[in-house]
Amino acid sequence: MWISDKWSDYELLDCGGGEKLERWGNYTLVRPDPQAIWSTPRRHPGWRKADARYARSHTGGGSWDKRALPERWQVAYGALTFNIKPMNFKHTGLFPEQAANWDFAQSQIRRAGRPVSVLNLFAYTGGATVACAAAGASVCHVDAAKGMVSWARENARSSGLEEAPIRWIIDDCGKFVEREIRRGRRYDAVIMDPPSYGRGPSGEIWKLEENLYPFVELVSGVLSDRPLFFLINSYTTGLAPSVLTYILETLITRRHGGHTESAELGLPVTQSGLVLPCGATGRWISSN
Repeated sequence: MWISDKWSDYELLDCGGGEKLERWGNYTLVRPDPQAIWSTPRRHPGWRKADARYARSHTGGGSWDKRALPERWQVAYGALTFNIKPMNFKHTGLFPEQAANWDFAQSQIRRAGRPVSVLNLFAYTGGATVACAAAGASVCHVDAAKGMVSWARENARSSGLEEAPIRWIIDDCGKFVEREIRRGRRYDAVIMDPPSYGRGPSGEIWKLEENLYPFVELVSGVLSDRPLFFLINSYTTGLAPSVLTYILETLITRRHGGHTESAELGLPVTQSGLVLPCGATGRWISSN
């Protein structure tokens, strides 16, 4: 398991009963979590004093019950600064377990000793984008949601990367990759965090289990002659890391050599000393 344990502005204080108690900077939040299925005593005082709690509705969705919480605030991870804004469906605009992947991407870029171009697909609010840019890479950030791309640009500005070589693309990821292949544009590294389920611009249905393999096959067509790494992240419960290994070994390793590593991502839990699993990541790494 790859554990994101280098945070100072984020802390997973406790979890259980389908919820997690978190500290985001100076504020504590209670949010649902599908993995925290255990029933452990809630001894941490934060459970009773949280600044906000996201409560699910029996009819679907849910809402925030806020005590004293600003509309937005910032947290830092090393030299990176992110804007936090609690929004619909429990999210805050950042997945802190991804810090382990940011660290990995930065180490690969820095050790390359050459200019590196990164394609970040389903890029959300740009955690990986700003991490790669901070390490010296040029980045193409692609997400279909205009609001998420705007948020990502805010994170870049907050991290002092407003002038970094980042292309901001609002588009369907599949359609964009198809056009990049036709244009002959190539990238040294790919990062993707596809959804479990979604709809394309023409109503096409995306199901991770059905579409991930052909999508990775498509995206492999934009890799340069000297690719550095290819990272797939999935928050889908039930998708084993070994599935990602199989996909990457089949589509990337057999063509470019190198090797694949896959594991769960996790966040350390302060109260118990254990680790909350937070999805799976597969990483193909060049041998060059």
